[in-house]
Amino acid sequence: MTRWRYAAATDTGLVRQSNQDAVFVNENIAMVADGMGGHAAGEVASAMTIDLIGEGFERDQTVEGLYNAINLANLAVLNDASDHPEHFGMGTTVIVIGLTLDNFGVASPTLFHVGDSRAYQLRDGALRQLSEDHSVAEEWVRMGRLTPEEAAVHPRRHQLTRGVGVEETIAIDVLSLHAQTGDRILLCSDGLSNELTSDEIAEIASPPNSLDEAVAKLIDAAKSAGGHDNISAILIEFDSVSLAEVPIKRTVSTNRPSVAPSSNALGREVTRPKRFTWRVGAVFLVFAGLIGAFVAIMHWYAYSSYYLADDGGTIAIYQGQPSGVLWYHPVKIRDTAYSAAQLVPTDRLALAATISQPTINAAKHYAYYLHSRWMQSRGTAPVTTTTLAQSTTTTVKG
Repeated sequence: MTRWRYAAATDTGLVRQSNQDAVFVNENIAMVADGMGGHAAGEVASAMTIDLIGEGFERDQTVEGLYNAINLANLAVLNDASDHPEHFGMGTTVIVIGLTLDNFGVASPTLFHVGDSRAYQLRDGALRQLSEDHSVAEEWVRMGRLTPEEAAVHPRRHQLTRGVGVEETIAIDVLSLHAQTGDRILLCSDGLSNELTSDEIAEIASPPNSLDEAVAKLIDAAKSAGGHDNISAILIEFDSVSLAEVPIKRTVSTNRPSVAPSSNALGREVTRPKRFTWRVGAVFLVFAGLIGAFVAIMHWYAYSSYYLADDGGTIAIYQGQPSGVLWYHPVKIRDTAYSAAQLVPTDRLALAATISQPTINAAKHYAYYLHSRWMQSRGTAPVTTTTLAQSTTTTVKG
């Protein structure tokens, strides 16, 4: 069984008058939301999002269930802003890691992400960022228009390209995590990641600091570095990780056939050799291990790649294998900003058959490449800034 321990904290910081972050963590799910919008609207958005996602995950602890819960939270925040003029423009980021169940009831960690709150993995002292910031500046870094150093000081570094409660449809990044016992996962708002370097985060969040000590030190370090925004952190550590748990039903009969004693019986009790019992147990263990390994390999293979496909006239990005693998079905990750109709004929045919890509970044770039080919065929150069400006809606973190 996969289990984790956790510690969490949130702090207003040294500049903000209120805390618009919301955090929640238990034995099955961890969430950080960073609200935005004036007149406490950001606080409403983040709290509402955390509550609704938590309720949805209680009802359905699958990948699809958690994905749908985030979508429902998005619509709820959007509708609340429409019903209450004082909440106009509110929204929130959200980053979630849940122990999602497959068809066998086996739990594995899955990451869901919208906005610029971050997830990091700590393994053997090495820090790796798991999430991608959904901000204008970071999108430009991925497109090669900015260097990471330029993005760190760019005036649009806090302008989000995605957020919960901003639009009716929401693109959610979904990542299946392959955790090991002892791994630590840090979820945090940008009030932490903007103040501390990766090296500082790795040093503080790693052992020998306990989870509680690490979280407290992270908050204090971010405040010492300026504390310009609300600061939130959840740190979890995996105590145990199982690839699969497949229950094996055993039936033991207590009725044994009677055996007549032979003519040369000496009255000794005849017992079944113990070696046979151990062999049977070993066979069951090997069989269970093989099934567990098979399930784990199938899960990895099923969600190890991405592809582009036509979804109602829009080029969409999916994670998984186009035709599915056994009981694993592909999951739609996000819509791109490009129309399937606006492709050259050969690319349109290729899209109809789906176009495989190794990573989500590769899929994003290839969608842009397809669109640019169509633009060039019409004698028009593609303009990358238009897409970003339209998807951003000038939402600035509050």
